[in-house]
Amino acid sequence: MTDSAGQTAPTRRNVFAQLELDTRLLGMVGAFLVLAVAFNIFTEGRFLTPRNVFNLAIQTVSVAIMATGMVFVIVTRHIDLSVGSLLATCSAVMAIVQTDFAPQLLGLGLNHPVTAPLAIVAGILTGIVIGSFHGWLVGYLTIPAFIVTLGGLLVWRNVAWYLTSGQTIGPLDESFLLFGGIGGTLGETWSWIVGLVAVVAAWVALWQSRRAKIAHEFPVKPVWAEAAVMGLVGILILGFVWLLNSYDIPGPRLERMFEARGETMPEGFTAGYGVPYSVLLLIAVAIVMTIVARRTRLGRYIFAAGGNPDAAELSGINTRLLTVKIFAIMGALCGLAAVVASARLSFHSNDIGTLDELRVIAAAVIGGTALSGGIGTIHGAILGALIMQSLQSGMAMVGVDAPFQNIVVGAVLVIAVLVDIIYRRRTGAV
Repeated sequence: MTDSAGQTAPTRRNVFAQLELDTRLLGMVGAFLVLAVAFNIFTEGRFLTPRNVFNLAIQTVSVAIMATGMVFVIVTRHIDLSVGSLLATCSAVMAIVQTDFAPQLLGLGLNHPVTAPLAIVAGILTGIVIGSFHGWLVGYLTIPAFIVTLGGLLVWRNVAWYLTSGQTIGPLDESFLLFGGIGGTLGETWSWIVGLVAVVAAWVALWQSRRAKIAHEFPVKPVWAEAAVMGLVGILILGFVWLLNSYDIPGPRLERMFEARGETMPEGFTAGYGVPYSVLLLIAVAIVMTIVARRTRLGRYIFAAGGNPDAAELSGINTRLLTVKIFAIMGALCGLAAVVASARLSFHSNDIGTLDELRVIAAAVIGGTALSGGIGTIHGAILGALIMQSLQSGMAMVGVDAPFQNIVVGAVLVIAVLVDIIYRRRTGAV
């Protein structure tokens, strides 16, 4: 195509290309929407209700938190099959601290202000120690991660059983239970405030990214395309807040809340739950892990070592110590996930975290993390976790038996890997 001066003019790109959206991410979003609409039809409109979306969000959190760590593990060409068992051990330690250690040895009551923080720190430290031990075995003793974590799957599940003598431990501290979901939420007003702050923060981040590209003379989107993306981000965030605020607190519970404050509930008064604290925790983890992946030396080392381990080692990266750090991060995230999982149940049980290994690995792989190493995103893993949880929740609502649910999840994992391989071949990605 030529202009009036006879010179070749640039071909006008279509709207989709100018938006520069990740086609793989769009495919995942599309798959999630198809899944949600299909289950909504089969459940006669019950799947996309505010109540089910709220439950879906809090059920996704623990797996999504661990999936962000699994991205780093898989990116460096390792695997961790022990995350569900490690979660159980961390949960057992936290339950013992709350019900035994703090009251009997430290003289702190179950609902003492220090009890919950002490238990959470103990659980996270447990995860870090065990994760570091796994990393040392893999990095310094060169035992394959598959074998180390397969052994860990068996060892830590039964360590948790021995710690609690096979018993269910509860009740747990009230402050600790706030991370379980329905018992700990922001309420409508604070949810809108946090949502608006999140929108502004996202807009600022997008604009600063644009300015950084211009400063380094990188190509940028047209202003209208940038504005369209910012508008879409704002709609998604505020729409999610609106949906969670639409889940009303039952009347009897509202009455008890007013009575606890010595007040009488006004006639016809209603209130929504709002954003759960556990979802805020997931968002915080996602932000921190994304910053680590994109803005820190550790993140650059992780992706460099995953892309070409030999070149990374020759360039001076201590890949052995890096392996220890990665598994330590994975252990810490298992501890955080244990907080959410046990708080949601309101007690520690022996089967907590069972089959989470499958869900976490599937979430990371479905989210675009390449098993060949070097490629992966935090937001993709979280979206993968949401897809996995939606699949299981939808099948349960339709009435599919639990064994068949696991068959479907396993099949989806294999298909996701196949699709990823085909996609990377066609796009030329390594």
